Amino acid sequence: MYTLDDAERFEVGEVHDLYRRYVNKSQVSLMTSFGFGRELVAHAEGAHLTLTDGRRILDVTGGVGVLNHGHNHPRILAVRERFARERRMEVHKTYFSPYLAALGHNLAEVLPGDLSMSFLPNSGAEAVEGAVKLAFKYHNGKRRTVLRADRAFHGKLLGSGGLTGQAQFAFPTIPGIDTFTYNDLASVRRAVATHPGDVYAILIEPFSASTIEACSEEFLRGLRELCDREKIVLIFDEIYTGWGKTGTLFHFMRYPGLLPDVLTTSKSFGGGKSSISAFVAREPVFRKAYDNLGDALLQSTSTTYYGFGEECATALEAVNIAIEDDYPARARAIGAVLEPGLRRLAKEHPDTVARVDGAGALWGVFIDGGPRILDLVAKLAPGGMARDPRFKTKLVTCAVISALYQDHGIFAYYTLNGRNPLIIGPSLITEPADVERTVDALGTVLDEGLGRLVTRFVKQKVASQW
Repeated sequence: MYTLDDAERFEVGEVHDLYRRYVNKSQVSLMTSFGFGRELVAHAEGAHLTLTDGRRILDVTGGVGVLNHGHNHPRILAVRERFARERRMEVHKTYFSPYLAALGHNLAEVLPGDLSMSFLPNSGAEAVEGAVKLAFKYHNGKRRTVLRADRAFHGKLLGSGGLTGQAQFAFPTIPGIDTFTYNDLASVRRAVATHPGDVYAILIEPFSASTIEACSEEFLRGLRELCDREKIVLIFDEIYTGWGKTGTLFHFMRYPGLLPDVLTTSKSFGGGKSSISAFVAREPVFRKAYDNLGDALLQSTSTTYYGFGEECATALEAVNIAIEDDYPARARAIGAVLEPGLRRLAKEHPDTVARVDGAGALWGVFIDGGPRILDLVAKLAPGGMARDPRFKTKLVTCAVISALYQDHGIFAYYTLNGRNPLIIGPSLITEPADVERTVDALGTVLDEGLGRLVTRFVKQKVASQW
């Protein structure tokens, strides 16, 4: 049996071998395609990673939504160390938790209107499924249809995966799912009319972080009016965009008076250290569904770790940090650097950058083009890659990400959904100078040309297989 000391002494080759044998060998191949999978991280703090060879990397992934607070925020560490030092109780279903009580209160305080009743599972997918389950229960099972957008990411469990608007999810899922076009109110109305009196919930991401698309104010307010008229539970999924990422505490809060019936959150809700999520419901919706002696425990049986002590204590501190340090303002300041910088690069490289889009500290660079030889490379790609209509875009985007990492020590990523943009979504503690350095480095990489970047990337990939 390996010990913790053993694990911390592993070389990267040993880790790769153990992954291949006990985790997923294809994951090793995929991760090492970008360059950063060939090294191990020794230390992470703020917006930076320090590798075992001493190299310092600027992380502009923001932990894919998890690290608004950055890596190992000192206040988050202090709370968790104190919890362990004082031997606080983690979980016991017949004792009440002061941490859960305080966190529920704070969520109600910072959210608008009567969004005040919380449930706290572990992951975003669980929060989504819990929100949909709440909507179904609100209608006492008398309605059977839930609507979701054609462009959406809500998780990869059987239920949340079916609610995700991606064709590659081909598993069994919950019944009654139908689809509307993202940000198209007429499409939603048609979908509702197709199921008269039978739609119990509409699920939407006000800002789709996986495609870098946003719903218009007109669409969201129209959705609210439609749901009020048809008595449909409206669910906003802000698992990624919550806690300041796009420049307001939650993306929907930029529109005064707009309220969902249920809001989901996770990722940076746990301060980068805690696996915790929440769905927060308007009081009348929650109380009708669950606030009776027969149903009071109906939701809590869905997860053993609901309200886990250290997780709630961590989230409690994370929320306070986000409010006290004004994370929405920090995101807007980052956006004030990213937006003009990235738009300038798009103008300077019109044959490479199709467009840029985003909000606050979450921006996508849509890379396309390159020499025609890449079309042949795409056609000759091994396995099922050649059948992927987005393969060329993914290839050139990966080449740019790899060059950013290897040549400039900047760690970015791209999404697997939509048009596969390169994402720059730094933690909200990132300094403006580091954001400026990222824009400058991206410009330098793009100046090399996609042909040269892809050639180098493919050669490195081939070499890594030997």
